[in-house]
Formats: sequence, structure tokens, C-alpha cells
Amino acid sequence: MSERAVPFHCPYCGDEDLRPAGAAHGAWYCRVCLRTFTLKMIGIGAPG
Repeated sequence: MSERAVPFHCPYCGDEDLRPAGAAHGAWYCRVCLRTFTLKMIGIGAPG
């Protein structure tokens, strides 16, 4: 598994101009809509 999964699109505006946001794991910054967001892996497969 890689250290950091890279998102392809901003979840808010859909643009692809994303950069890592500081040292926080999973934090990304969109340079188009100026939002910072985090990604977190919950799991694989159907719940319960």
C-alpha cells in the first residue's frame, strides 16, 4: 500500500489542481476553490 492515496478531483468543485496540505496525513488543498479537506480510508467491502 502506498503512503498517501492521491485524490484525482476536489470533492467540492471537481477541479484537478490539488496539493498536499501540510504534514497532516490525508489533507489536501484545492487551489481553485481554496478549500482544504482530508481523506480517510474507512474499509473495503460491504459493511456488517
